[in-house]
Formats: sequence, C-alpha cells, structure tokens
Amino acid sequence: MDAIDCLAKKVPFLWLNDHLEKTGPALSGISLGLPDMRDAQARLCRFAPLIMELFPDETGTSGGLIESELVRAPRLGDYLLQGAGPVLIKKDHDLPVAGSVKARGGIYEVLCLAEQLAEKNGHLNPGDNYTRLLEDEVKELFSHYTISVGSTGNLGLSIGIMGAALGFKVDIHMSHEARQWKKERLRKRGVNVVEHQADYSSAVAAGRADAANDPFNFFVDDENSIQLFLGYSVAAFRLKVQLDNLGIEVSEKRPLFVYLPCGIGGAPGGITFGLKQLFGDAVHCFFAEPTEAPCMTLGLVTGKHADISVYDIGLEVRTNADGLAVARPSGFVGKLIAPLLSGALTINDHDMLKYVYAAHQLEGMSIEPSAAAGFAGPKLTLGHDFSRHFEDITHILWTTGGRYVPEEEHRHVLEKGKILFAAEHNN
Repeated sequence: MDAIDCLAKKVPFLWLNDHLEKTGPALSGISLGLPDMRDAQARLCRFAPLIMELFPDETGTSGGLIESELVRAPRLGDYLLQGAGPVLIKKDHDLPVAGSVKARGGIYEVLCLAEQLAEKNGHLNPGDNYTRLLEDEVKELFSHYTISVGSTGNLGLSIGIMGAALGFKVDIHMSHEARQWKKERLRKRGVNVVEHQADYSSAVAAGRADAANDPFNFFVDDENSIQLFLGYSVAAFRLKVQLDNLGIEVSEKRPLFVYLPCGIGGAPGGITFGLKQLFGDAVHCFFAEPTEAPCMTLGLVTGKHADISVYDIGLEVRTNADGLAVARPSGFVGKLIAPLLSGALTINDHDMLKYVYAAHQLEGMSIEPSAAAGFAGPKLTLGHDFSRHFEDITHILWTTGGRYVPEEEHRHVLEKGKILFAAEHNN
C-alpha cells in the first residue's frame, strides 16, 4: 500500500521524506535565517517586563518569558519503547498565558503589531521599558485597531488573550471543530468570538474577508505569516539550553528525534526550522497528524502542498484532535520545510485518547488529544531501518495544548482513554 492509499484509507503509518537534504544546502535556499530568529528572541526579551506585569501569576518565575519545561519521561518511555531509548517531553501543553504551542507564535505576532504601532505613533523609543505600552494613552491607541484570525481554538486563545490584554479589539473566527470552553475563555477576556458552522479554511476565509474591508483590522494569516513562524522558531534556543542543562549529547551519531503535532503546519514548521538552524543534521523532525486530517503529509507526499485538500482523497476531518483538524496545509510552510523534514506519521483517534490517559497515569500530565499525536513516533521510527544508522537516539515528544482544559472535559477524555488503555493491556 503506497502513501496515498494509507492516507485515503486512514491507515496509521510512517512516511520518510526522500527529498530530505543536508541541512547546510537546504537552509542556504531559505531567505530566513539565524539573524531573524535572534531578532525575534530579542523582541520577546524586550517585552518580558510587560508580559510579567500583565500575567504575574503565570510568568513571574520565568521573568516574563513564555516557556515550557523539558522533562525526562521514564515511565512513559518504558511504555512506548520498552526501554529502547530515552524519551523526553517538551511540555508546550503547559505554556503560560495560552496553554498551547500556539502561545509562542500567536503572542509574538501580537507583540510585533503593538511595537510597530507604538513606535509609529511616538509612544516607544529605543531603550524604553516596554511596560510603557500599558499606559492609558497607548491602550487608547490600540483600542482603535482590531486583530482578527481564523482558528480551531488554540491560536485564537493566544492571539485573543494577548490582544485583549493590550487593549486591542479582537475578532476570533472559530471553525466548527473549536471546543466550547475555548470560546468561553475568550469571551470572558472581552474577545469577540465569531462562530462558524463550516471548517477551519472557511473560518480563515471569513476573517480575511472582514479584515480586507477595514484598514484598522489586522488579520493574522496563519497560512503565510512570517512573524508567527519566527515566534515558533525561538523555541529552538530555549530547547538547546535545556538539553545542555540535562547533560544530553546531541550529535549526528546521537541525534534528536523530535515528534511535532501538526495542523496547518505553522508551529511545527517554525520549530523544525529553528531546530535545524541550531542542530543541523543532528536533529530529525517528524510531523504527526490525525488519520482523519493528514493535510501536511498529503501536501508533502504529492508535492502539491496547499493545492490539495484531504477532502480530495475522501476524508472528512472528523477528529477529537481539534487543534489539528485542518483540511489544507500552509503552502508557505510546506515548501519551506520540505527539504528539512525527516518524515511524518499519522495516528488514529483511539491511539491519541489512549496516550492522553497514559500521559496522565504515568507522568501526571493533563494534555489534549492533539498533544498526544506524536506519541506514536518513537515506536514507528525505531521499527524502521532508518533508525539503525544511529548509535543512540533521544526522542522528544512535543506536546501542544492542555493547561486550561476544564477538569470535567479532561475527565471525559480520560474515561475514554482508560478503556482503550485497558483493552490494549488485556490483549
């Protein structure tokens, strides 16, 4: 069965990218680079005092940086790999403020707009403390502008929460996959949530159309935004420090295998780009998608990127992984990371629910189904000849959302996962 058949028939599988290039030549063909990542990192550091002022309970200990822990997960690793390699978790499900991997890129995009407007209107000068942007006259300026975006949930949370905190009007166009609790969390922050009965692409199109008619409406383009992409890429700097602190060697013989849940592709694409900038051929990144919505894998396998949708192969995007429920990938991201990505994998909803329960029982983590998409990665990659080229592999499971999931909803997911976990162990 070839890759297209596996995708169309919803068969979980690992696809290895035969267009993977050596990192140096691959990066030389991309207009973005380390200077752009360093610029994004510096901007986030300038904004750190402001973020700490706005969200003291969540970012006080980090000095206003939006960052998550990298932790060893020995019990989960034994469950997934039977001791065949160290497994770590990059806990982006626990990122402060927005509680998902989208916090980095979404918040960064809002901060870029705030900085641009403040400088243009004489409210911010070189060397200023960025807490100046919390002054009444600046918030009055921001109140004349609207930020809008289409979202299945998590990107909307990051942009909505930060945008509203700075005084912007915010319109979040939510697709039918979005969870109700995410809509309510935004509304409690004063965000205007526009509900759509159609899918993610339709919500994006509606948001883009509204913004096109209003010069004071800034539309965040999840499909093509360079700012979102760079905001995500900064995670690589933080991960390198965390690996060093854990004493983990990274080399071409002892590489990192990083498993990244993927929806439209912006977050995993930006992270992959950043990791390849810092670790080169010593890191191998794999995107993980639901069997019901493998849009990026389909775009990469066919080479059509955004010119093909999962609807074209008979899929319907019915998945519990709301953050990954996307029918058509970002063409910008797909083309950019095509020579950098080692592969992609698909996972069905039953396995994601099972892994949510396993993460809770074995490591005490509360995650969304989307955040467990990459958990199938280590077993799939180690079962392939590809892995035999390396002496030791450090596996990093990169999670997405979970921190703010209501207890009742999480309990409901755990109940489903427990049944599946028990059935696996009884067979």
